Amino acid sequence: MVYGRKRLVSRAVKNLTAVSAAHLPRFPPPQATKSPRVTGFDPEAWGAVQPPPPSALSAFAHRIGLGSVLTDTNLLMQACTHPSAQYLARQQDPDAPPLPTNAHLGALGNALMGLFATEYVHASYPYLPTRVLKAAVTAHVGPLTCSNVAQEMGAVPLLRWHRTPPNLTTTYQPPLQRSDALASIPRALTALIYQHRSLPSARQFVHSYFLSREVDIRSMIKFVDPKKALKEMVAKFEREPPKSRLLKETGRFSNSPVFVVGIYSGDDKLGEGFGASLKMAEYRAAEAALLAVYLTRTPSELLQLPTTTFPLGIGDVFQTGTPENSYVAPELEQAEIMYASGGHTGHGVVAPQRIASS
Repeated sequence: MVYGRKRLVSRAVKNLTAVSAAHLPRFPPPQATKSPRVTGFDPEAWGAVQPPPPSALSAFAHRIGLGSVLTDTNLLMQACTHPSAQYLARQQDPDAPPLPTNAHLGALGNALMGLFATEYVHASYPYLPTRVLKAAVTAHVGPLTCSNVAQEMGAVPLLRWHRTPPNLTTTYQPPLQRSDALASIPRALTALIYQHRSLPSARQFVHSYFLSREVDIRSMIKFVDPKKALKEMVAKFEREPPKSRLLKETGRFSNSPVFVVGIYSGDDKLGEGFGASLKMAEYRAAEAALLAVYLTRTPSELLQLPTTTFPLGIGDVFQTGTPENSYVAPELEQAEIMYASGGHTGHGVVAPQRIASS
């Protein structure tokens, strides 16, 4: 009997990745000293719902540069608790009060991150098509990126979650992945910074950890017929219709010919491409002309964001008493060309690949 109790305790301690017995109120729990067949005690589930030690939470806050902003370890613990952990907590103690989770913080943080990313991508690439803009925003602050950032922050040992929450509906729901649970932590941190500091502080946090990363937007744009799309775009800008001209060629009658084609609108060359055939060279030239417009980027020194108008004071942005900053709204650009723009998703966008994790 004594051996069985020691085995249960050792299994419980083994499964606690970030839990120290020094800060627990009672260790081992009373139900661990009895037979599992009687109490139904599961050491793995018990260890999954135990709170991280305050020292680990404080170290995490200082590691990500929020030691002076988020001083309450209870808030940090809530930010690291996914709503799925509520199921395990009720299993362990049905009479205990509800477990504070990051459900509401995650929703607020997700909205703020979407706002910051959308205004940044739109201001940086004013001619970008809407569907590509949405894909770029997802690449910056989407679930996969949030999960990777949480791992880089070292938030994995602090996460409390449950893989398979109860299915309360009649429809099938896939099991919750750890990457999705990890993605809620950066969103909750963004919401906490917004609540305890200001909107500009939350924007600075998102820019530092998410929007400062380079995203390959060019690979997200694919065209089925770039020549027709270029013709429509040139017509919207009220320019002369595009015409193809052969610039160079070599080996026309050999096994490996190379043709260089340029596309012009009047005297202005819009794009240039090469290929083993005239059709391929013309295709690449039209694609290069479209990308030259869509990927036009605003210089960083001229970049202005709408949220920069909010005052930098701590607290409610509408009650700080600080005057707003100046902002000059840019002119609205021409509507993007949606015709004949298709990719692997059928919407003109190559979506970022999602990697499933355990």
